[in-house]
Amino acid sequence: MANIREISGRIRSIRDTMKITNAMYMISSTKLRKAKKGHEGNLPYFEELSRMYMKIIRSTPDIDNIYLDERTEKKGADRTIALIVVTADKGLAGSYNHNILGLAEQLMYESEANARLYVVGEVGRQYFAGKKVEMAGQFKYSAQNPSLHRARLMSEVIIDEYKKGEIDEAYIVFTRMKNSISSEPVAMRVLPLMYEEDVQEASGFPADGTEINFLPSVQDVLNNIIPDMVVGDIYSALVESFCSEQNDRMMAMDTANKNAKAMIHELSIEYNRERQAMITQEITEVIAGAKAQKKKKARKEAGRRG
Repeated sequence: MANIREISGRIRSIRDTMKITNAMYMISSTKLRKAKKGHEGNLPYFEELSRMYMKIIRSTPDIDNIYLDERTEKKGADRTIALIVVTADKGLAGSYNHNILGLAEQLMYESEANARLYVVGEVGRQYFAGKKVEMAGQFKYSAQNPSLHRARLMSEVIIDEYKKGEIDEAYIVFTRMKNSISSEPVAMRVLPLMYEEDVQEASGFPADGTEINFLPSVQDVLNNIIPDMVVGDIYSALVESFCSEQNDRMMAMDTANKNAKAMIHELSIEYNRERQAMITQEITEVIAGAKAQKKKKARKEAGRRG
């Protein structure tokens, strides 16, 4: 009987856990749709900025600008790269945090340049603090609900340090959602812009036949456009990371639900088996008791006759 109570308790416990995992699945699904909708609403603006930048590059291919400076004179340990690592604020999202932290460490330790670490998300902060890794900066607001305001604050810090010469390159290390069932950690360079690749791409950019005049100058135009492009890159990375986190959490919760259902099925079979054995035992005891009473009655009757 105690075994049956134990099995019944385990089934109730698993069902209670399934209520939590189902709720987490629905919450992540809602957050995912909301983040995608917000990103799609801002996307046309940054796409137009990119097209404008391509037109400028195409019309003035030999332009020299601070945001395009590769600083090739700095080599090896003389260079400093900034790594903005985007993690989550909590776990229960499969391998999401593990993968991005692994890529960040790989970039830090395999690069010949000095690495300055900037972390978004509580998981990343606790991880690197636990490993005694020095962090140059922490964007301490939540990794949840990415916004243009947060992306702009981050870009201002990175651009300021880049212009001062404190860093020579800046990368944002985030998780890109390939499709609804898989994602991958990537490192995207946000500064300096990939000038040579942009020039090659712009060579095939369609011309509209109009002459472009820059007022007050092409440098001033680029100095206004490129910081907003950096904001767009960081914002897109934050949104993609957030979407990947929610998608990975949905998959993890779905897997947990499937495993819970399988466990309940197995426990139900075991419960029914134990219950059947108990009922069989009770029936056997009743039959045995009836037989004993019958024999006792027969002996009494035999004694009266004797």
